[in-house]
Amino acid sequence: MADAALRLKSLFEQLLGTPIPVRIRAWDGSVAGPPDAPTLVVRNRRALRRLLWKPGELGMARAWVSGDLGIEGDLYAALDAMSELVWERGDDARTLAQALRDPEVRSAVRGLVKLAGLPLPPAPPPEEVRRSRAHLHTKRTDKRAISHHYDVGNDFYEIVLGPSMVYSCAYWESPDGTLEDAQRDKLELICRKLELTPGQRLLDVGCGWGSMAIHAAREYGVSVVGVTLSQEQAAYARKRVAGEGLTDKVEIRVQDYRDVTDGPYDAISSIGMAEHVGAERYLEYAGVLHSLLKPGGRLLNHQIARRPHRDESSYSIDEFIDSYVFPDGELAPIGTTVTQLERAGLEVRDVEVIREHYALTLRRWVANLEAEWSRAAKLAGAGRARVWRLYMAASALAFERNRIGVNQVLAVRTPDSGNSGVPLRARTWN
Repeated sequence: MADAALRLKSLFEQLLGTPIPVRIRAWDGSVAGPPDAPTLVVRNRRALRRLLWKPGELGMARAWVSGDLGIEGDLYAALDAMSELVWERGDDARTLAQALRDPEVRSAVRGLVKLAGLPLPPAPPPEEVRRSRAHLHTKRTDKRAISHHYDVGNDFYEIVLGPSMVYSCAYWESPDGTLEDAQRDKLELICRKLELTPGQRLLDVGCGWGSMAIHAAREYGVSVVGVTLSQEQAAYARKRVAGEGLTDKVEIRVQDYRDVTDGPYDAISSIGMAEHVGAERYLEYAGVLHSLLKPGGRLLNHQIARRPHRDESSYSIDEFIDSYVFPDGELAPIGTTVTQLERAGLEVRDVEVIREHYALTLRRWVANLEAEWSRAAKLAGAGRARVWRLYMAASALAFERNRIGVNQVLAVRTPDSGNSGVPLRARTWN
C-alpha cells in the first residue's frame, strides 16, 4: 500500500509540533495534506537522508538543488508557508540538542531514519561551494567568490535579467511597468544623484555587464572606468561598449577596486557590489573609495541591508546563500554602513530606501527564468538553475516581508571648507 506521504506528514508534524502547511507527494505516488495547498514533492528517500544528516536550511537546499525535492503549485506560497518551519527556527547544534531532549522529537527522528533507508549521507550537489573560511576577503578569495556567482554564463544571465543586463534592484514607477524601463530609470536616478556633467570621470565599482558605464557615458558625456573581477562580465561589457561606439569614453577592467590607483574621480558608483566586501573589510572599502574621490566628489552606494540584531555577535551568514549563491557575502544594517562610510571621511547626505522595488525586480527575474526554464537549465545546468530560482523567489519574499532591505546612500567627500556642493533642497532627482 502506498502510504509514504501520510507517514511523512505524521512524522514531520510530530517532529515540528505543528500541522504541516503544505501538501506532500511522496516517491511512491501517495499524497497527504491540505488539498488546496502547494505541494512539496519528495521524489526519493535520498531527500530524507539529506534532511537527517543536515537538518534545517542547508539540508533542504541540498535536496532542492539536487532535484530530490520539488514544489508543485505556487512557489512563493510554498516558501512563505515553510519559512517559519525551516528558515526561522534555527539549525545550530544547540537548538538541535535541545529539541532532541523531547521524546516526541526523538521518536519522530527514529521514524524518519527508518523511512529513509540506507543511513549513508548523500554527497552534496556539485554546485555547493567547498572552501576554508580561514582567509575571507583577500583579493584571491574575493575573485574566486565573484567567479562562482557571475561566471555562470552570459547567455544564462541574458535570460534572467533581460535586455538591460542589470543585476541589481530596479526603480519602478509602477508595478505594471517593464523591467527594462525600471532598470533604465534606476541608472538615470543614480546619474542624477551623482550630478554627472560632460567631461567628468566616473568610477563604476563592480561594473557588471557595463550597463551603468554605458548609460553614464552615452547620456551624460562622462568618461567611465568600470572594474569587475569577472572575466566573463568584462568580455561582455567590452563588446557592448564597442557596439555603442563608446570605446573612447568607457574602459572596462578586470581589477580589484583596491588596485585602482588612477584617481581622483569626480564621482563613484557602487551598485550591488558592497555586499561582497565583508564586515572586516568594509572600513577599508570606504576608505579606498574616499581616497579615489576628488574633494567635493560624490559616491552613490547602492546596497542590500539586513535588520540589526539585538546582539550583533549572533549574526551568521545564511548557509544556503553562502554555500550556493554568494560565497563570503555579508549583509550589514544600514546604520552600520552609514557609520563606516562616515568613519572613512565621507559625509552622508541622503539615504533612500527602495526595499519594495527589489521584490518587484526579483519576481520579474524569476518569471524570466521560468519562461525559458529548459534553455536556462541546459546553459547553466539544472542544479544551478534550481539554485537561482530558489534564491530569487525566497529573496523576493524576504524583501516583501521586511526581513531585508536595499538602500541608496549618497555621500560626498566634503572638503575642509565645508562646501559639499549639495543644494539646500537636494532631492531634485525625484
